[in-house]
Amino acid sequence: MNLQKLFLTFFGSGLSPKSPGTIGTLCALPVGLVVLYYLGMEALFMLTLATTVIGIFEINKYEKETGVHDQQHIVIDEAVGMWLCLMIAYSTATAMVYVYAEILAVILSFATFRLFDIWKPSTIGWIDRELKGGMGVMLDDVLAGFAGGLLASLILMGANKLVLI
Repeated sequence: MNLQKLFLTFFGSGLSPKSPGTIGTLCALPVGLVVLYYLGMEALFMLTLATTVIGIFEINKYEKETGVHDQQHIVIDEAVGMWLCLMIAYSTATAMVYVYAEILAVILSFATFRLFDIWKPSTIGWIDRELKGGMGVMLDDVLAGFAGGLLASLILMGANKLVLI
């Protein structure tokens, strides 16, 4: 396996025979948590931004070589979406008063990102269908991560209101 495929499959997690997107997301979650915990939110943001930009260019090159758009084993987009969702949910959780808010944020970020990534409502689905190349592959997951993060944050805030009652 060359370096490009290692990157695009997020260290081979996308080569899983069943549910490569879910496996890629599961593998990206602990990486995001380690970066978040040890290096901070800014470092995770920079990693997410750099991975997005590099991912767009590498996917374009890979699709030109293979002639196939959005192959299932490419899961670097899931990693980016997961990290974006995690950043939004985790930053909301740090402002909550209940004990397990941060753990709930991690669980909700995975669940809500996968919900929007699989469901692909509205603009997310349009981008997935209409945009070709690396932009299409990456941007639908960026939007799914953003939407998932917002939903996770709303749930965390709702739980906070329930605790304060």
